[in-house]
Amino acid sequence: MSARILSARHLSKVVPSTEGELTILDGLSLELDAGDSLAIVGTSGSGKSTLLGLLAGLDLPSAGEIELCAAPLHALDEDARARVRAEHVGFVFQSFQLLDTLTAIENVMLPLELAGARAARTAAGELLARVGLGERFHHYPRQLSGGEQQRVALARAFAASPSVLFADEPTGNLDTHTGARISDLLFELNRERGTTLILVTHDERLAARCGKRLRLEAGRPLEAMWAG
Repeated sequence: MSARILSARHLSKVVPSTEGELTILDGLSLELDAGDSLAIVGTSGSGKSTLLGLLAGLDLPSAGEIELCAAPLHALDEDARARVRAEHVGFVFQSFQLLDTLTAIENVMLPLELAGARAARTAAGELLARVGLGERFHHYPRQLSGGEQQRVALARAFAASPSVLFADEPTGNLDTHTGARISDLLFELNRERGTTLILVTHDERLAARCGKRLRLEAGRPLEAMWAG
């Protein structure tokens, strides 16, 4: 039986606006086990990125509870939430967010070094080779294509063996062929390492590959598909 990795109960997020309070999320609940994959889909403004930020502990809900790897995110301050993220979470963004002054291998080494891991360079090199960049160790981001930069970002995200990987439009800036390759890598690493994958995407083909899918409309679940 898989271990429960994330639980969200009755989540709401309300923010002030010029017209009064704006409800971005309203009473949303979900549960994920280790190794699950969840796609969060919906139109722009439906609350997808807000939900991702709450589940990752980047923001606090207005109401409701979130437990990530047994940590009650809703009850923790920012420093404590940051420690949970450092220990358990990886991120992949649409904009890659690599450090321009570091080479590919140095970008991947960074989370390993921050975690005090030994043989960080060896582990980073193995991951870069795994994503097909064995010849690109010493190239800087500006010397890499968009697809190559996203592969570096994937290697970096998996470097510290996170329990959960959050991906925000990971194929959004890529052409169809390159996006498909990145999708393949995401799910290969998800299976190999048992990492729970939570992604926001407009790509229905990518969403269809996830075991679970949550479609939002105006901050509420319009459709929830829990397969398996």
